[in-house]
Amino acid sequence: MLIVRKVNEMAVFISLMLILLSCNHKKEWHAGIQFTLQQEQLAEYETNIDHAGIIGQLDETSFQKGAKTYQTVCHNCHGNINDEGSLPTAHRFWNQKFKVGNDPFSMYQTMTRGFNAMPPQVQLSPMQKYEVIHYIREQFVKANNPQEYSIVDSKYLASLPTGTSLGPKPKIIQPWVDMDYGDFLINTYELVDEGTPKRVMSSGRKAPLKDEDFSNANFAYKGIAIRLDKGEGGVAKGSFWTVFDHDLLRVAGGWSGEGFIDWNGILLNGKHNISPRTVGQLQFSNSTTPGWANPETGSFEDVRFLARDGRRFGPLPRNWAKYKGLYHHEEHIIVSYSVGNSSALEEFGVELLNNNPVYTRTLNIGNVEQPLKMRVAPIDVAVELAGEHGELQKEEGYHVLVLSRGKNVTLKLFVSKYSAGLKELAQNSSLPESLNKYTLGGRPHYSEELTTEITQLNTEEAFVVDVLAPPYYNKWQSRLRISGIDFFEDDNKAVVCCTEGDVWIIEGLKDVNGKLKWKRIASGLFQPLGIKVIKEEIYVTCRDQIAVLRDLNGDGETDFYENFNSDHQVTDHFHEFAMGLQTDAEGNLYYAKSGRHAREALVPQHGTLLKVNKDGLRTEIIANGFRAANGVCINPDGSFLVTDQEGHWNPMNRINWVNQNGFYGNMFGYNPPVDSSDEAMLPPMSWVDKQLDRSPSELLWVDSDKWGAFNGSLLSLSYGFGKVFLVPHEKVNGQMQGSLFELPIPNFQTGVMRGRFHPTDGQLYACGMSAWGTKQRAQPGALYRVKYTGEPVIAPVKVHAIKSGLKLVFATQLDKSSAENVSNYQISTWSLKRTSNYGSDHYDEKQVQVLRADLANDGITLNLNLVDMKPVWQMEILFTLKNIEGNKTEGTIHSTIHNLGD
Repeated sequence: MLIVRKVNEMAVFISLMLILLSCNHKKEWHAGIQFTLQQEQLAEYETNIDHAGIIGQLDETSFQKGAKTYQTVCHNCHGNINDEGSLPTAHRFWNQKFKVGNDPFSMYQTMTRGFNAMPPQVQLSPMQKYEVIHYIREQFVKANNPQEYSIVDSKYLASLPTGTSLGPKPKIIQPWVDMDYGDFLINTYELVDEGTPKRVMSSGRKAPLKDEDFSNANFAYKGIAIRLDKGEGGVAKGSFWTVFDHDLLRVAGGWSGEGFIDWNGILLNGKHNISPRTVGQLQFSNSTTPGWANPETGSFEDVRFLARDGRRFGPLPRNWAKYKGLYHHEEHIIVSYSVGNSSALEEFGVELLNNNPVYTRTLNIGNVEQPLKMRVAPIDVAVELAGEHGELQKEEGYHVLVLSRGKNVTLKLFVSKYSAGLKELAQNSSLPESLNKYTLGGRPHYSEELTTEITQLNTEEAFVVDVLAPPYYNKWQSRLRISGIDFFEDDNKAVVCCTEGDVWIIEGLKDVNGKLKWKRIASGLFQPLGIKVIKEEIYVTCRDQIAVLRDLNGDGETDFYENFNSDHQVTDHFHEFAMGLQTDAEGNLYYAKSGRHAREALVPQHGTLLKVNKDGLRTEIIANGFRAANGVCINPDGSFLVTDQEGHWNPMNRINWVNQNGFYGNMFGYNPPVDSSDEAMLPPMSWVDKQLDRSPSELLWVDSDKWGAFNGSLLSLSYGFGKVFLVPHEKVNGQMQGSLFELPIPNFQTGVMRGRFHPTDGQLYACGMSAWGTKQRAQPGALYRVKYTGEPVIAPVKVHAIKSGLKLVFATQLDKSSAENVSNYQISTWSLKRTSNYGSDHYDEKQVQVLRADLANDGITLNLNLVDMKPVWQMEILFTLKNIEGNKTEGTIHSTIHNLGD
């Protein structure tokens, strides 16, 4: 008995020692795992998390919260047992082995730091991440993948890294609010006072929708919102703001409070049919009339384009006034413009008087050749002036600043709802300063250089995709929804723009170690959706202008956002995106502008392809009748390609081969033809069925010997499904017609917006984002490099519609027995109906019999003899073929056939 007792005591002692050892000697976690983020890149609080404490309190409430977060953040990529996610490489928790680890802490590391195609979930708090992990383990792993369900017990909890914090409190996920946009943000804003009733927008299924009466609304269609108080976090975190409307060169108003704006907008919180409104107390506002009087007549009468609803849009005539750009010098934002022949620099500020805000305007006006007048504020607002060579008068209900001829003016205006003490403040204020010193470039705002790694979506296939990961975790919380890319003469560098207004330089494209360096060089732009490097200068297509980013002091950051052209006719409608940017051999620039969704156009530019002369002084409409033209491609013959999206008057998505002055079908466009029949419009080169691509974006030509048989081909990028399509095409009887074939490339993690072939490495660089209209939402934005390995691909590079059937030319030689077996083909056709309704069903669906299939001696030319071959809106060809190596491919070709060749 004594011996037994001693043995039992020894066993207890050993057990206690093991527990103590497990507590004092922690497990070495994840050594050698290549996470996206390194430990030093994580938020500081991650070093002190009480992982055991959080895991130990997970319960049914945590499960329910995790389910909601999973549905919002994870489901689109990972899916569930019954609904496959959109990203093929995403982990399937219910039937796959975990790569990093199947315990909660390992899963936490994957979510926090990112691994392979899984981006770091930096928007989630530690508690939210563990709630999602709890849901995944209990919902998917425990019942369906039990061998991957790890046990959580006291020994496991004791092995975890120790800490004392639960991390930041979970918050509502609103990345559009959290982002630091910089000290200004250009957008369309409606200025309202607190308590203003909610805007009521017309709705319904029948289009066109009725226009609202906005005749009394104060919209700054090209509004530069500027934070006036100092502090971290950018414009969204301020307390005092003003908006300068660069169409009218007016201050639209000033407001104060918490919240900045209500964030309603398609590229903000995703809401349609609405523009953001100011939040807080409106201290003063000016009507939507010119800020400066016509220098020739002295009149404030608005002579701009008069739209169908009685409003006026676009910039003032250049001989009247012109917005030149914006200087961002450290904490100073200087707006540059001209009035007549006079040049102007203006800075805005705020001062407090008895705790009430006083809005200031410092003006430097040079070369005043004639008397000038500027509306300052309505007469029910107090206004004072400091400085010489200007005086205040009252005219037509406004305080008006009058400048005398022949003087260079430096003065300061004070505007406030409260008059008490304002005169004394103006008299005792320091003299208005010269603003020229802020036009030379200052210290950089974004000096940090961020590093990411290049990973691969796939290997050892015909097309290999590198993911050039953006810096998802950055101090500005930028979402990096990338919408345009181009290259510099230094072939190791690229530049990208993002819808939130950022522009980033990327270095390391040729780095053999797979490291990329990212530097933010600009911010605050209005929905950039196209970018082009011209003679080493960066041009950006924004909704309000084409801007040139000028680095004035050589520190790599934008000091002057120069207005190259602002002829854009911007309204309040959410849908009128300015898409893409291309140049021709003469240096002229081109972009496409979308129309209004479910509404008739207000201005001629709605739904058009636009040309801007190389000097930026003239904009002309090349073609119209588009609904949502996502980008433009210039063809070798000088014509254009423009995609369009399914909708009202568009029975299906379409690819248009565009010629001068063509009308492309949208009867809700500006001044459409009286005849709404199909014959009155120019047909597309190809209809694109929404099952093939729900939202085509930009097309581009393959210009690379490294792409083998595909060199010289046309590609269509898919925003809707994150794919790349080959577009074989032909001209028959003067009409272009084309086909689409999906290349064997893994679906991208985002929708794809733009692409360019690198001038030296010869590969395709494509950028994309997740916003409206795409199924691919694994990441907010991404950049990809698609490399062709030279492996044979069974893909049609040419499709000819002839009277006897189809003549197909493939990129690789086919197996003869496979190619000539008619049972390997299934062909169907259908038509569409173009009406004012949204989209179209398939009509007249028919199966087409293949009588004979003949493979020519070259092994790549295949003739399909069809029964009763006719022109058709859409034809689908399903095939199962082998190449001469015996590799089998199941493929689908979609064709539009207008005419039959001989």
